[in-house]
Amino acid sequence: MRAYIGSFVKDSGEPRRMYFARLEDMPQAFLEVKTTGTGTSPTQTEGKELVWDLQAGGFRVFNYNTQQGDLTVFEYDENKLV
Repeated sequence: MRAYIGSFVKDSGEPRRMYFARLEDMPQAFLEVKTTGTGTSPTQTEGKELVWDLQAGGFRVFNYNTQQGDLTVFEYDENKLV
């Protein structure tokens, strides 16, 4: 599964480095287990994206508006998803 490493500045001003997967890159069966309701992603403001934080094991928002540097793409073993 494709995953990413990226850094950005949080709304609080604190820097944040995140290892994450975009929802479209994740196994559908995994998302079905982790989501409820309509199964659609909540609307984010422009420049922000709901992603799966691989370290925290939960949904988080990546802020492209305050991104620092480029994203690094890597392969992540989807069998390790929590």
